[in-house]
Amino acid sequence: MQSAIDQFPEQTLPELLARVAGEHGERPALWFAGRSWTYRDFALEVERTARGLRALGLEPGDRVGLFLPNSPYFVVFYYAVLAAGGVVVNFNPLYVAHEIARQMEDAGVRFMVSLDLRRLTDELIAAKAERIILCPLTGILPPLSALLFRLFKRREQTRTRHPAFIPYATLRAAGGERKETLPRPDPAALALLQYTGGTTGIPKAAMLSHANLVANVRQALAAAPYLTPGKERVLALLPLFHVLGMSVVMNTAVAVGAELLLLPRFEIDALMKTIARGRPTIFPLVPTICAAVSRAARERGIDLSSVHTCFSGAAPLPAEVLAEFQSLTGCEIVEGYGLTETSGIATANPARGKKKINSVGMPARDTVVEIRDPDDPSRLFGPGEKGEVCIRGPQVMMGYWNRPEETARVFIEGALRTGDVGYLDEEGYLFLVDRLKDLIISGGYNIYPRLIEEVLYKHPAVAEAAVIGVPDRYRGEIPKAVIALKPGMTVSEDELREFLGREISPLEMPKLFEFRTDLPKTAIGKINKRLMRQESLASQPEKETASHG
Repeated sequence: MQSAIDQFPEQTLPELLARVAGEHGERPALWFAGRSWTYRDFALEVERTARGLRALGLEPGDRVGLFLPNSPYFVVFYYAVLAAGGVVVNFNPLYVAHEIARQMEDAGVRFMVSLDLRRLTDELIAAKAERIILCPLTGILPPLSALLFRLFKRREQTRTRHPAFIPYATLRAAGGERKETLPRPDPAALALLQYTGGTTGIPKAAMLSHANLVANVRQALAAAPYLTPGKERVLALLPLFHVLGMSVVMNTAVAVGAELLLLPRFEIDALMKTIARGRPTIFPLVPTICAAVSRAARERGIDLSSVHTCFSGAAPLPAEVLAEFQSLTGCEIVEGYGLTETSGIATANPARGKKKINSVGMPARDTVVEIRDPDDPSRLFGPGEKGEVCIRGPQVMMGYWNRPEETARVFIEGALRTGDVGYLDEEGYLFLVDRLKDLIISGGYNIYPRLIEEVLYKHPAVAEAAVIGVPDRYRGEIPKAVIALKPGMTVSEDELREFLGREISPLEMPKLFEFRTDLPKTAIGKINKRLMRQESLASQPEKETASHG
């Protein structure tokens, strides 16, 4: 049987959607809060929204920011911006004004897209967004749910009139009046600015082309060639603004004509109800979700047997968590590895083939993984030798947006330097053993200590600050702030949390605080984070793996 991966030629994502809509038009495409849209509905809405964006003045190459949780609006606008020739810029909807403003300015965003919820629009207004396309939540809810929202949750809805607001209805009306043919984006052109800390912890945007994104979809489908076009149901719980959710969940689901079961956030009750009713066949996840679902399914007697494929990434999956989930579903979990700079996927274990404990699999289709000497990157290592993981392939980014020096530093002879340490065995399986970059991965999210430290140093009582990752049974790692105060100064944990909350998101908030008279230093006077991690593990392991604030 012909696999899904072989059924579309080189094309852009909007062209891929048009093909799928032509073949599976009546197939459910999007499900949200009990309401469904077919692929024909989805494709028509994308086209109309794209025309509306053009009517508002969007030109090829203009950047559009998506400040949205998982919802039909996210999927529609993502594809519509690309169809209109624009560039998508993903924003975490938990960002505060300071973070939004910094990213908007760096990307040169012309439009922001948001739900009409006050917690979102208040931040956008504070960030001084100039043009905000406002999408009504009631427009994607079933009639009864929309009525109940209007009656009982009016305070959560944006009610103020602001000159920056552009109602979605206005955009749609403008799109309905325009009949010109939309320009076909060049596959080599920029399609997405996906922000990452890269190898330094300083947020910057990986430039991903249309060709990069389509290549990664083809690689994801190559890892599971048995998927049946038009028959799958994908649980879309991972955030679509994150590169893993965007590529492995959204784009791959569209490529195979699957139904996306959209959940805006991780709430175990809503998740288990969706699993019971929606009967997903594909479940992309991260370790924290895997553990929670296994526990809830056993407690509530929920059948997970509809799931035949699980993709796991973003953090290592503990063996006991993997075994528990596989016993409930009967399917094997496909673990993989990738970065924002690789459009999401670089390696993956075969879905129905040989797997190795603690390995993140073999290089994705058309991908080469190299191990290089971190001290002399021109030197290649052989099997079993540990070094920096470097990647080359069609999914590797074009470079960093407006940062040519950073781009030059992160490539060696055309291969992307990941900052991760690992080795390849004799059969080509990749094993990761360490990280060169100062990065905390908590529940699948990247947390960059430097950003939190910069805010801590603004507090008048803080003399020195370091943020480290410590092990956590639930999230994998959690951030811990180690602080030395100025002589004679005092500050409480609660005061520091309130202070930090003005500039960082809840995901970045340290879960643990430790106060010292001074912080340990290396021989050259740098704060010694490695020693603090070792001391933290030795002194308070139980306390530091039990806090989930």
